[in-house]
Amino acid sequence: MDLLSIDSLSDEQIAALLDAADQFAAGASASDRHEGRIVFNLFYENSTRTLMSFAAAAARLGATPLTLPVEQSSVKKGETLADTALTLNAMRPDALVLRHGANGSVAAVAELMDCPVLNAGDGTNEHPTQALLDALTLRQHFGRVEGLTVAICGDIRHSRVARSNRKLLERLGATVRLAGPPSLLPDELPGRGEIGAAIGGADAVMMLRVQRERLHGELGDGPGEYLARYGLTAERLARAAPHAVVLHPGPLNRGVEIADEVADHPRSLILRQVANGVAMRMAVLDLLLGA
Repeated sequence: MDLLSIDSLSDEQIAALLDAADQFAAGASASDRHEGRIVFNLFYENSTRTLMSFAAAAARLGATPLTLPVEQSSVKKGETLADTALTLNAMRPDALVLRHGANGSVAAVAELMDCPVLNAGDGTNEHPTQALLDALTLRQHFGRVEGLTVAICGDIRHSRVARSNRKLLERLGATVRLAGPPSLLPDELPGRGEIGAAIGGADAVMMLRVQRERLHGELGDGPGEYLARYGLTAERLARAAPHAVVLHPGPLNRGVEIADEVADHPRSLILRQVANGVAMRMAVLDLLLGA
């Protein structure tokens, strides 16, 4: 079994992953469950949270995580993604965690591997484990996901996080509102996406950074302009429900899409998301390694 998309999972598997991750987050022991297994991490794009949480998750399950530093690999000598995958497959890992900048790249690699492949982000397509950990975080806080209204704001056009979250949260019964600057909204959202309207009355507000590395030109915003027009300030957060929580998949660009006082607000769940990243990735690896 591979985890390439939220669509890879049945409703029963999603429920089981949320329950298992909840137990791992509460401290359930699994230190010898996958002793002797090897998990390869292959990240063609930079990462702190996803890379380290997958490594920590594998270690806490008793497996050995091995990370290939792409910048020091044969990729720099011209080796293709397919040849890298075939090379790693010949070493017989028990799972491969892959992040790559091209949409569909992880699915293509999965066709070449004999072990389970986990999508840690492919281009602007999907990031399924981020959505799973976000759903876990909401469920822990509210006791449910069904019936919640979640505003996801920022660079929606380039966000694999937004795409996976929209799929998963709506499957779990939440209402998802997408908002952002007009040039950073997907084509299927014409005339929509006003930040204030999306945040109004929402139970949770998830902010996304502007992925400037994926833009073909400058956004044209001056210092402080993005925060004033589109970012989450204390004033905008006040439009949400009084109990509303703040989420962000990271990395944060403080003073751009989110103000310091909001990022560090008592209702910010950003660091809980980080902690839950380890728990959810333990649950995902446990499922795939067990399979």
